Amino acid sequence: MFQSVWSDTCKIREFKTLHGDIKTDVLVIGGGLCGILCAYFLQQEGIDYVLVEKDRIAGGITGNTTAKITAQHGLIYERMLESEGREKTAMYLKANQKALEKYRDLAVKINCEFEEKRSGVYSRTDRKKIENEVRALESLGFPAVFAESLPLPFDMEGAVLFPGQAQFNPLKFIAGIAENLNIFEHTFVERVEGNTVWTDRGKITADQIIVAAHFPFINRHGSYFLKLYQQRAYVITLEKAPDVEGMYIDESADGYSFRNYQDLLFIGGGGHRTGRQGEKWKKLREFAHTVYPEASEIYHWAAQDCMSLDGIPYIGNYSKNTPNLYVASGFNKWGMTSAMAAAGILCDLAADRDNEFAEVFSPSRSMLKPQLFINGLEATGNLLYPSINRCSHMGCALRWNEQEHTWDCPCHGSRFQEDGTVIDNPALSSLSKGRGNE
Repeated sequence: MFQSVWSDTCKIREFKTLHGDIKTDVLVIGGGLCGILCAYFLQQEGIDYVLVEKDRIAGGITGNTTAKITAQHGLIYERMLESEGREKTAMYLKANQKALEKYRDLAVKINCEFEEKRSGVYSRTDRKKIENEVRALESLGFPAVFAESLPLPFDMEGAVLFPGQAQFNPLKFIAGIAENLNIFEHTFVERVEGNTVWTDRGKITADQIIVAAHFPFINRHGSYFLKLYQQRAYVITLEKAPDVEGMYIDESADGYSFRNYQDLLFIGGGGHRTGRQGEKWKKLREFAHTVYPEASEIYHWAAQDCMSLDGIPYIGNYSKNTPNLYVASGFNKWGMTSAMAAAGILCDLAADRDNEFAEVFSPSRSMLKPQLFINGLEATGNLLYPSINRCSHMGCALRWNEQEHTWDCPCHGSRFQEDGTVIDNPALSSLSKGRGNE
């Protein structure tokens, strides 16, 4: 079934649609997990706000997550110590651990199947990588554990484990916190100018604007079309497969991730840059058939993730020149803790308060990273590639996705249905309209 287990088992109530012009102190654009959390915290503080979503809340990337709540974002801490220094690395770890604890606190009042689980990153080929990551975490005062093996169907050189992490049902969580929020669904943002936002349902004037719409779609600020690209990732769920007793991911981009939900096992992998062909679910199915021959597939789905230049999300002012415009993006496949951390930072900024983590995630940090060159080459090549179908975002040549029956943009990750209707931003208009974003 081409939908996630979350969307098949949880239905979130519908919200009203905007009709006419309104004013608010803070406008949140985007009804994924980050936007919903921003709205929730603003309401808790008594700040006047509105959230708008082009379709249904949690109907996009959030509904297709594997919902692992962890500060372990791959083997990042040794690398961050070298590139960012001890202070920023420690703050990144603290921000994500604090996000985990906030979920733990909120889940006490919400039936969202919150479960404490250990998290692990394993290597099948390189023990030294794992040992170095453990040492890096120990130097930061974090109780990481080296494991010789995991309950997975292959040998490995070792794994680094984070105790006390968690998993949950993300749509049940959102259904719980969104119940009484001021949300307008089916309200599509067409353009933003200063403090005014034009939608297809009316005009919104706001003192401050938070763009939590997955990929920042306003091109004239922040250079996000250079700072971000998008990746597709694939998941299958199996019944009659074992309990792996945690949440695990390979340190290699070619490996697999694992977690259980009730009596199902999720296996993820096969990721590639949006617009590339990749093997999609084929590789996962072949692997599952080999290692779990008695299991059968129940669900399969895909997700799309914004990837930053340096592996750290962009959270804060949209650019140096936009004091009342904020952004949260580039979660690099770790959207649960990143969304919570972002909501805390952005709500503090909206309330004119300092936030101890803001500097680590500043969108205005240096762009001089190797990935910038790769993104530039990808965009240039696809702008020059001869094709009739071109993205309405910035004109890149689209590639046909045979398995998902979509037109996908290799430059920035916009996706369109077969008839040209836009699915995923940064594109704002369907192919038939053929205009780029302002």
